[in-house]
Amino acid sequence: MKRSTAVVLAATVAAAIFIAKETVMAQEKAEDTIVRHVVLFKFKDSAAPEQVKDVEQRFAALPDKIDKIKAFEWGTNVSPENLAQGFTHCFLVTFDNEADRDAYIVHPAHKQFASGLGPMLDKVLVVDYKAPE
Repeated sequence: MKRSTAVVLAATVAAAIFIAKETVMAQEKAEDTIVRHVVLFKFKDSAAPEQVKDVEQRFAALPDKIDKIKAFEWGTNVSPENLAQGFTHCFLVTFDNEADRDAYIVHPAHKQFASGLGPMLDKVLVVDYKAPE
């Protein structure tokens, strides 16, 4: 009887260790999941074309200033669905993980870029998501 209790106990401990290890690995993997940072701009009608161009260029310059940015792309709306609600520009910034995204948000270059947008923008929409594996 003592031997069977010891075997059951050993199996239970082994199962608990396995489950704990799998849980930690899953959490580590989730923390390292790529994060996409989607930014949509709706410019004010009063924004001059050269001001819009300046915003485009300054946003596109951020990857050279912030090493946490893994990838960057942007474009203007070309959808025929007429559902953009005035948003004309989409910027997609990719990070290796949430920690890198968080570092980008508080980075001085990002803060400086964002601080000058108010007079030109009517609305901003930001959505972040983790890319499925």
